[in-house]
Amino acid sequence: MKFEYYNPTRLIFAAGALARLGEVASQHGKRALLVTGGGSVKRSGVFDRAVASLKLAGVSTVECSGVEPNPRITTVRRGARIARDEGCDVIIALGGGSTMDAAKVMAAAFYYDGDPWDMIYHGQPKPYVPTRALPVITVPTLAATGSEMNMGSVISNEETKEKSFVQAKCLYPVIALVDPELTMSVPQDQTAYGICDIITHVTEGYFNGVDGTPIQDRFAEGVILTAMEYGLKALEDGTNLDARAQVQWASIVALNGWVNAGTNGGFPVHMIEHTLSAYHDITHGAGLSVVNPAWMRFAARHRPEKFVQFAQRIFGLKGKGPDDLACAMEGIDRFEGFLRSTGCDPPVRAEDWGRAYDTICQ
Repeated sequence: MKFEYYNPTRLIFAAGALARLGEVASQHGKRALLVTGGGSVKRSGVFDRAVASLKLAGVSTVECSGVEPNPRITTVRRGARIARDEGCDVIIALGGGSTMDAAKVMAAAFYYDGDPWDMIYHGQPKPYVPTRALPVITVPTLAATGSEMNMGSVISNEETKEKSFVQAKCLYPVIALVDPELTMSVPQDQTAYGICDIITHVTEGYFNGVDGTPIQDRFAEGVILTAMEYGLKALEDGTNLDARAQVQWASIVALNGWVNAGTNGGFPVHMIEHTLSAYHDITHGAGLSVVNPAWMRFAARHRPEKFVQFAQRIFGLKGKGPDDLACAMEGIDRFEGFLRSTGCDPPVRAEDWGRAYDTICQ
């Protein structure tokens, strides 16, 4: 193995941690752009609690609301403009993965005179890689993307029907303030899609990485088993704080670089889903619940030994050997069955997803 690991984000993880937002934000700025989504943080009272904490610490706020589930580049442009016009010196993402992704690119766009779409990899000869950004503090209200503690962001362009990513060191949040109490009001369907997203982040490196990474394999398997066990508990009782906390922690470690360190894994499932949701604008986790099992059935025929290992260690199946394709396929069936048991059924526009599913399976 040969790799480097770097993650400068300070993580504060505790029930009730939202009360510390003003304290930690005041260390990085005095005027914050609060980036929010569709309004759930206001309906739940989280927004008012956040503003109160900031005000108590002497941090004034201005809001950029309405970030979409698949965040649009138009919203990023709007947020960066608000931050500049209002003289903001720190950005706080209060919401799910889309809110955090949008906030990161807004932070970099603050210092960029060009179009922030230049930062998003979409086939251009020379993408603009940002080197400077306003400090970003992430306060996740959903366990799913792990964006609270990494340097990546995924943004959509509704005009061109493209959805892609940017990665840059300056996009690492300075602080991830993680309060699992904030996830207890997440509805069942979004909880289920989040569980699928967490597991897919891990399986991307697990199945697509290099050989000779036994510790990373065990890390990955531990995250998958934890997400499955405690995910079901969270679905059964959304107010189960311990279950919510374990799922939230699984979400963070699944994509903060630690589990996949040294695996050199690709992300084909995410790339396929990005294309599909760019056209059909469905929830990312819902798309993954369709794409990942279909892709796994295709890939298992080319690398059965890793899928046999998955079937044995995750579902306790007994294979006849490392090339036992039947065992590998049964493990995938069990995995898909788990996803369906959580409520991860294909989303609306069934005719579109039927064609997509058939294409992926070929």
